[in-house]
Amino acid sequence: MTVRIAVLGASGYTGADLVRLALEHAEVEIVALSANAKAGQRIADVWPHFAMFPDLPRLVRAEDVDFAGLDVVFGCLPHAASAALLRDVRGPRIVDLSADFRLRNAAVYADWYGGVHPAPELLAGAVYGLTEFARAALPAARLVACPGCYPTAVLLGLLPLLQARLIAPERITVNALSGVSGAGRGLKEANLFAEVAEGVAPYAVGRHRHMPEIEQELGMAAGLPVTVSFTPHLVPMNRGELVTMIVETAAPLAALRTCLAERYVIEPFVHLLPDGVAPGTRMVRGSNHAVVNVFADRVPGRAIVVVAIDNLVKGSSGQALQNMNVMLGLPETAGLRQAPLFP
Repeated sequence: MTVRIAVLGASGYTGADLVRLALEHAEVEIVALSANAKAGQRIADVWPHFAMFPDLPRLVRAEDVDFAGLDVVFGCLPHAASAALLRDVRGPRIVDLSADFRLRNAAVYADWYGGVHPAPELLAGAVYGLTEFARAALPAARLVACPGCYPTAVLLGLLPLLQARLIAPERITVNALSGVSGAGRGLKEANLFAEVAEGVAPYAVGRHRHMPEIEQELGMAAGLPVTVSFTPHLVPMNRGELVTMIVETAAPLAALRTCLAERYVIEPFVHLLPDGVAPGTRMVRGSNHAVVNVFADRVPGRAIVVVAIDNLVKGSSGQALQNMNVMLGLPETAGLRQAPLFP
């Protein structure tokens, strides 16, 4: 089986990582790569680490991609631009990495993303692609919305516990740290080396765009509206993400560990660490793996759940490829068997 794919937005970090992973997928043929501002260039001119792959297609404008004959289109475009283009794509199945199809309510999207949704008619049919929890819906899906990196980490840690009613849906506090690649490749003064090196700072305090996505999915698991306290921080590293979540418990800590162990024992990419071992970004760097653990808080009745992922792989492009594998009935780990990179 050969899967013919296009990657829209190949000049961004998520697009480049998708190309990197797809090159190791035995069933995938990369047919088209788009990057509007760099159309006409070789991808190696944009990404030197692809210099040894001269057969990769040249970059074109997204509007010039020939979608006929493609099996899967990966949308790695900014929000709004992604939906505006993909709403008119017919034929191939779509795995979108933007925020455009994650929220089920167009009014919520408009509130958090500052504009009318470009394709609200597609929202009802989009599958929210947190693979471990969407596996049953993926084979029939035409459009899959890959979760954001922060929601991926938060939901992997909390969904099993909420579904089992082992933690309370109220007063969930999430502190999150992400590498600079999470802010994208665009030129921004705040992301210059001298601005981010040797320091850590919170951003989007009290109103980060991933908050409604987290609350949407936690609310569905809890069966009632959920509001979280969420604070992201930018840390001076290229890739990686760590979330630390304080929750109120409805059961002993051992029950929380058992729940996570039973939920993830058969999962190829999500791993409960041994008791007392704290997740860290170096455990998963460059890989599609996630590590999770739960600890007792010194405050009675509370616990601390910690999850680490690579924001560009499990938090983005790796999860997108994982979703494609499940959609097409391929081995779920195909193209994603890379061990974490250390040091």
